[in-house]
Amino acid sequence: MSADIIRPAPNYNDDVPVHILNNPRYYPMFKDCIGAIDGTHVRASVRQSEQAKYIGRKGYATQNIMVVCDFNMCFTFVWAGWEGTAHDTRIFNEALERPELQFPHPTGDKYYVVDAGYPNTKGYLAPYKGTHIRYHLPDFQRGHTSAMRAPRGSKETFNYHHSSLRNIIERTFGVWKARWALLRDMHVNYKYEHQVSIVIASMAIHNFIRKVGMFDEAFNRAQQESYNPTQGGTSNEVHEEGPSTRRTNNDDLYMAAIRDIIAQDIMELRG
Repeated sequence: MSADIIRPAPNYNDDVPVHILNNPRYYPMFKDCIGAIDGTHVRASVRQSEQAKYIGRKGYATQNIMVVCDFNMCFTFVWAGWEGTAHDTRIFNEALERPELQFPHPTGDKYYVVDAGYPNTKGYLAPYKGTHIRYHLPDFQRGHTSAMRAPRGSKETFNYHHSSLRNIIERTFGVWKARWALLRDMHVNYKYEHQVSIVIASMAIHNFIRKVGMFDEAFNRAQQESYNPTQGGTSNEVHEEGPSTRRTNNDDLYMAAIRDIIAQDIMELRG
């Protein structure tokens, strides 16, 4: 059942998402964006002898889960079960290279927004990186004056819009984790493969609730861009991108050019 519910709409590569189309902050600059990709962690209960490979930056045992979501806050792809120490880019690379996983690839000029831990390559739009270039929304909320909080230059302005758009996956994780307390404390008696199944099943139910169209308070709150997902699974830290086995220099140059064009368009519209 999960495979039938956790998947994109048949026309996911064709239409401009309503979330983008109806928001002048994103349209027409991000008209080709079809969703967001990120990794998230949930607690894992594993044998003492196996814990080392599951304890990553969280400081406790987790499973690392790669997720794709659309702008309706539905999961369209999930690959659960990775150990907490696995690098997000490694998982990403394998997901794209293994046809049996049925990853929903972007086609043509379409792309997903990703954070700085992923490659900026054709089909995957990452932010600008740099020691003094802000990206995450909280970075823009610090400062005593509005001038200090405002983005500086075209790269930070792009990053601010990109982070705001990519926040859809933070909010989606927030709704999902808030609904399922089990994700925050997996019972020690559950085998690891059952813990993986719980993650996937709960995501399928999340999608079902969203798609049946009934009013749901959790989704209603999360639709607001000001929503703070206290149970969100991503981090505001900037992690180094891991090695990729599928990228070409032309792919990287292509997406770098797309990013520069979008940054320029945003600045011109602001002016």
